[in-house]
Amino acid sequence: MSLAEFLEAAARLEQEGLATIAGAESPDTLTAARNALVGRKSGRLTALMASLPSLDPTDRRDAGAAVNRIKAALEAALGSASARFSTGARGGPDLDPTMPARRAWRGGAHPVTIVMREIEEIFRELGFTIALGPEAETPWYNFTALNFPADHPAMDMHDTLYLGEGALLRTHTSPVQIRTLQRYKPPIRVLVPGNVYRRDFFDASHAPMFAQVEGLAIDEGVSFVDLKATLTHFAQRFFGRTRTRFRPSYFPFTEPSAEMDVECQLCNGTGCAGCKQTGWMEILGSGMVHPSVLESTGVDSERYSGWAFGMGPGRIAMLRYGIPDIRLLYDTDMRFLEQLSR
Repeated sequence: MSLAEFLEAAARLEQEGLATIAGAESPDTLTAARNALVGRKSGRLTALMASLPSLDPTDRRDAGAAVNRIKAALEAALGSASARFSTGARGGPDLDPTMPARRAWRGGAHPVTIVMREIEEIFRELGFTIALGPEAETPWYNFTALNFPADHPAMDMHDTLYLGEGALLRTHTSPVQIRTLQRYKPPIRVLVPGNVYRRDFFDASHAPMFAQVEGLAIDEGVSFVDLKATLTHFAQRFFGRTRTRFRPSYFPFTEPSAEMDVECQLCNGTGCAGCKQTGWMEILGSGMVHPSVLESTGVDSERYSGWAFGMGPGRIAMLRYGIPDIRLLYDTDMRFLEQLSR
């Protein structure tokens, strides 16, 4: 092939190729044109380039320049046509830009977080402030200062997660009460939210790690009447108009002690499997702070008295949302979480 014949074939390829690209009516026909013109295996331009070695060595430079120019022209035309089809797909006549898009759930607060925030807000209105503390504690803060006897079963390995000598994961948020009493002088009103850890089996009603909220009120002349009035007010605010009751109980760090029940929110007090047919659901434990706890932190128990309570927001969330299994709160099923956040 002579140089003149090569340049003539190149010009014809450029003219016909540009016309083919301009006449493409869809992305599929444009893809077919791309393969026919510049495809690596059977493209016309590829075949033309393969004929370069047959030219006279003195003509190859001019022929190569012509091929590069045509290649650039065809690729530019292909790019423009591809952009035209892309623009048409986004804004063509078949697309209605006024049509609402599909709703995409962007996430929401976890039900336990929602419950904790509401609890905090109610007690803030009553003059309580938030206090936080470490999750890794010493036995003194977690047990001894809270009047636990040395042989209490809660201190055994089967109940408590020990990290090593002199350290453990707190089993309740009560150590923060001790730290608060050490740091501040009465009067004190604090709410203590946080995670706690226990060596429990993971079943429908227990978890080895769960959230807890405790409250502490210390002042002169504080009595059980104040405790009952405050916690009853909380229950009425949180659950609405509901019945409450207090039952005698025992905790090492309070005396006297009581557990508080509310009317079962699942059956409205008629009796169901959730409340074991009693019509009542326990939501917290409470009591008057034991004088030994006050004395362990240097607070004069003859002058000051106080009360404390502790509740599990997870169990309260189960009551509010009708959740039968606490393990659902630890799941990552977005459909379940989206349903609760509506």
